[in-house]
Amino acid sequence: MKYHKFSVFLHLFTCTIFIFCSLFKLSAQTFTDSSHIFRKAILQPTNPQDLPSGIHYYTKKKALDLELNDTLNAIYDLRLLSIAEFKIGNNFSSENNVVEALNLIESMSTKDTLINSRVGLYNQLGRIYRTSSNPTEAIKTFDKALKIANRLKDSVVILNNKANIYKDQLDYKKALDIYTLLQKKQTQFNTYQQTLVTDNLGYVQSKLNLPEALQNLKKALELRKQNNDFIGQHSSNTHLAEFYLDRKDTAKAIEHAKEALALSDKINSSSFKLDAISTLMTMNKNPLVHEYKKLTDSISNAKQIAENKNAFLKYNVAEEQKKTQASILLQEIESRKRLAYQALAFIIFLILVGSYFIYRNRYRKAKIEEIYKTETRIAKKVHDEVANDMYKVMTSLENNLGVDGTILDEMEKIYTKTRDISRENSAIDLNEDFGLQLNDLLLGYKNDKVKVITRNLSKMPWDTVPELKKTTIYRVLQELMTNMRKHSQASFVTLIFEKEGSKMRINYKDNGVGCDLFKKNGLQHTESRIASINGTINFESKQGDGFKASIII
Repeated sequence: MKYHKFSVFLHLFTCTIFIFCSLFKLSAQTFTDSSHIFRKAILQPTNPQDLPSGIHYYTKKKALDLELNDTLNAIYDLRLLSIAEFKIGNNFSSENNVVEALNLIESMSTKDTLINSRVGLYNQLGRIYRTSSNPTEAIKTFDKALKIANRLKDSVVILNNKANIYKDQLDYKKALDIYTLLQKKQTQFNTYQQTLVTDNLGYVQSKLNLPEALQNLKKALELRKQNNDFIGQHSSNTHLAEFYLDRKDTAKAIEHAKEALALSDKINSSSFKLDAISTLMTMNKNPLVHEYKKLTDSISNAKQIAENKNAFLKYNVAEEQKKTQASILLQEIESRKRLAYQALAFIIFLILVGSYFIYRNRYRKAKIEEIYKTETRIAKKVHDEVANDMYKVMTSLENNLGVDGTILDEMEKIYTKTRDISRENSAIDLNEDFGLQLNDLLLGYKNDKVKVITRNLSKMPWDTVPELKKTTIYRVLQELMTNMRKHSQASFVTLIFEKEGSKMRINYKDNGVGCDLFKKNGLQHTESRIASINGTINFESKQGDGFKASIII
C-alpha cells in the first residue's frame, strides 16, 4: 500500500513537470505561431481587426528581421505588408513596401534565384497601378512578371490581373481571350484560382451578352461562400449586381449590391465599401444622385492624382497614424496574452487538484478492495483448512468410545463458529441479482424466535450501484444482523430501503435489549466500512430499548 501511494504522488509530480515543460515549449513557439496567425489574417481576413493587426505585427517583424540581417524574411514581411495595405486602400504605402522589397532583392548576391519573390512583388505592383488609374504601367508590370514566372499558379493570377486591365478599358474581347484560355486549364488550378477565373469570365461574358455568363457568375459566388472568401464574395456580388442592372432587373441588382456592402463591413475596407455604395447609387433613378456620383468620381480621380504628387507627405502622415494605432493595438495584445497565461495557469492548477483527488479516490478504492479480497481469502482458508481439519478430528473422536461427550460438544461449537466465520466473509457473486442475494442474506437470520421484515429492497436500482458499494452494504448489514443474533435477544427486526436523490438510505431497527453506545459493542468496524466509501452511519440505542442504525450511502 505504501508503494502504491508513493507511485501516485510520483505520477502527479511527473505530470506537473510535463505541463511546465510544455508551457516553456509553447512560449518558445509563440513567435512562429503568431506569424502563421497574422499571415492568415492578411491573406484571409474574416473580421475587421485582422488587417490592422496583421500590419502591426509584420511592421515589427520586418524591423526585427532587418536588424538581424535576415533579408529573405524581411522581403517576405514587406510582401505581406503590401498586400494588407492594398486591401485597406492605402495604395501609396502598399507601393512603398513593394519598392523597398525589390531594392532589398537587388542588394543580394543571390538575387537571380529569388524569382518567386520578384514575380509576387511585380504582380502586386501591377494591381496597385491598376487601382491608381495607371493601366499602361500596370500592363507593363504584369508582362515583366510573366517573363520570369516559372510556376503555373503565378501565371494564372498574373494573366487574370492583366485581363482585368482590358476589362477596365472596356476591351472585353481581349479580356475574354485570356479568361477563355485560363478556363481550359482550370483543372490544374486550386479552388481560389478557379473561382477567380470563373467570376471574371462570367463578368466579361455578361458584357458581351453571352448565355454562359450568369451560370459562371453564380458558380463562382457559391464556391467563394463555401470557402468563406469574403473578398471574393464581394467581387461576385458586385458583378452580379451589374449583370442584373444591365438587364433592368433592379430588385436583384439591389439585393446583390447590398450584400456587397455588408461584406465590405466584414472585410473592413473603405475602398470596397465605396465601390458597393457607388453601385447602389447607380441604381437610383434620381438624376441628382447620378450627377452627384459623376461629380464625386471626378473629384476622386483628381484627388488620386494629387495624392500621387504629394505621396511623400501623405506617407509620413499615414505612418504617424499607424504608429499611434499600433501602440494601442500592442497594448491590447499584451493584455490579452497576460490574461491567456493567467487562465492557462489556473487551468493547470485545477488539473493538478483534480488529479490529486482522482488518484486519492482510486487509492482508497484499491485499498478497500484489497481488504475485502483479504477477508475472502482468510475465510476460504479458515473453511478449507481449519474447519475441515476440525471436522475430521471430530469424526475420528466420535468413533472412539472412550472420549468424553462434553469434549465433543465443545469441539462442535468451535467447528460451528469456524464455519460461521468462513460463511460471513465468503466471496459475494456480484454478477448475480444483488437484490435477491441481499434478501437471502437477511432472511437467513429469520427463525422461530426472530422475525425479519424488509421494505422496498427489491425496488432499489441495484444495477446502478457500484460493486464496491454493494460489497460494503452486504458486509455492513451482515455485521448488524450477526450482532443482533449474538447480543440483542431481539424478536423483531425491520430494514427499510429508501432512495434519496443520488443516495440510498437504509434504516435498521430491532426490539432487542439495546446496548451502551459508548462502548460501541464492536461496531467500530462497521463505521470504518461505511466511512471508506464516503457514507455515514448513525446508531441510536440504550439499555432495554432496542437498537437503531441509519445508513446513508
